[in-house]
Amino acid sequence: MTKNREPWWKKSVIYQIYPRSFQDSNGDGIGDIRGIINRLDYLEDLGIDAVWLSPVYRSPQDDNGYDISDYRDIDPMFGTLGDMEELIEKAKQRGIRIIMDLVLNHTSDEHPWFQEAKKGRDNPFHDYYVWRDGVEGELPNDMRACFGGSAWQWVPETGRYYFHQFSVKQPDLNWENPKVRREIYDMILWWMDKGVGGFRLDVIDQIAKEPDRKITSNGPRLHEFIQELSRETFQKGDLITVGETWGASPQIARKYSNPDGSEFSMVFQFEHMELDQQAGGQKWDLEQLSFRRLKEVLNKWQTELYGCGWNSLFWDNHDLPRIVSRWGNDGRYRAESAKMLAILLHGMQGTPYIYQGEELGMTNIRYEIGEYRDIETLHMYQERLEKGYPPEEIMKSIYAKSRDNARTPMQWSREAQAGFTKGIPWMKVNPNYREIYAEDQINDPDSIYSCYKYLVNLRKEYSVFADGRFFMLAEDSEQIFAYVREDEKHRLLVVCNFFEEQADCGLQAEWEGMELVISNYKDAGGEMLRPYEARMYLARK
Repeated sequence: MTKNREPWWKKSVIYQIYPRSFQDSNGDGIGDIRGIINRLDYLEDLGIDAVWLSPVYRSPQDDNGYDISDYRDIDPMFGTLGDMEELIEKAKQRGIRIIMDLVLNHTSDEHPWFQEAKKGRDNPFHDYYVWRDGVEGELPNDMRACFGGSAWQWVPETGRYYFHQFSVKQPDLNWENPKVRREIYDMILWWMDKGVGGFRLDVIDQIAKEPDRKITSNGPRLHEFIQELSRETFQKGDLITVGETWGASPQIARKYSNPDGSEFSMVFQFEHMELDQQAGGQKWDLEQLSFRRLKEVLNKWQTELYGCGWNSLFWDNHDLPRIVSRWGNDGRYRAESAKMLAILLHGMQGTPYIYQGEELGMTNIRYEIGEYRDIETLHMYQERLEKGYPPEEIMKSIYAKSRDNARTPMQWSREAQAGFTKGIPWMKVNPNYREIYAEDQINDPDSIYSCYKYLVNLRKEYSVFADGRFFMLAEDSEQIFAYVREDEKHRLLVVCNFFEEQADCGLQAEWEGMELVISNYKDAGGEMLRPYEARMYLARK
């Protein structure tokens, strides 16, 4: 692990690629590694420092690659191991690192380990997974899988149940077994030798599960396991590591992202992304966003991790709906609200993540149920239908929250299929691609893309973005999100109107004498903020 200097990722911006939807190079309708290579110039122009790549490992694709059958090979739909090695090298030539997505909580049921494990309890691989004795039809307990149904699956060959927190085709690994951990470490070191720049760790807070006690996340041995993982692998390179931790609090996140490097660089926490669902409900149980709570939550994470941890900054990813459709305005004020959300987030402390198409203001979709591809969405639709929910109510939830909102093909141009493929895309392109596409925005200084590009460059130029302390302003305002960042050299002020109605922000005294460095309106100035107006001011001390 690199010592005695600021980690490179503190001034970096990460771009997430969902490979099957980014760029198809061979006309089969599925994005691939060769397509990513062909778009490296676009990523270099945007200025990003690293690409987080959703899984491209060999997989039956039951959960779009998060069910891995071989950690050391590439799925043929995405290309070859040689293509992957070429991507790592060509990205490196442009100053871009490749971050692999690691799924260490479970494998595919088609992984050779599981194929052996289910042959019998005496098989040496049997203990690689989580099993419980039982009788067919009498479940070990009532735990439910995240994708619906029981978390237990009967295997006649063994006379036992295996545990799966997600799809029935995703059996959970047994981290209590040191042989499993050693297999995982060796695999990670193998990828490090190939030159990857880091890892994103899928649902990593669930590896220390104790199903008999109905514990899935934050199990008793979690930090012990993660610290061993870090010692055996990550600390042997200059990497960025980010854990997906749905159950994290700032106190837990301080352990995960301890500056001593004993665990991860940072985590994804989702407290701010769960504010538009009913308390105690599922993500499908919609609730109006509490703006005051959003401010409180982001303020908490900015202040409580300062100097003792590190934030990931994000609105979107492959599991979340498009932010401009969620908390922005994807109609009349699409461009203004997309830029506002970008300016608000990128002024904070942490490492920002841009999800493919976010920099263009891509929006949610409204398909017929048969046109959706996401396993979670389809399971939920069937489950709620059987419970008597009206179909139109179920579809309303899907339009708002389905993971497929973020998985439609990248909109490159006005060509057929948005320039994503010459063939039939694996998932329908959003019909608005003729209005929202990259070619239209790259050379337009007033575009959403140019706003993101400028924000990326500002972070590299001024230390206050990485180092400045965060102070919330206008805490009681029901419309204004405003804050200050300060370090020894600079004072940064961000003022945003989060809504469609204009607002009197009353903060003119705060920006007196400061330079306006970016705004989403060309003629910004004065106390009144127009719909979704955002401004960022900077002053030297």
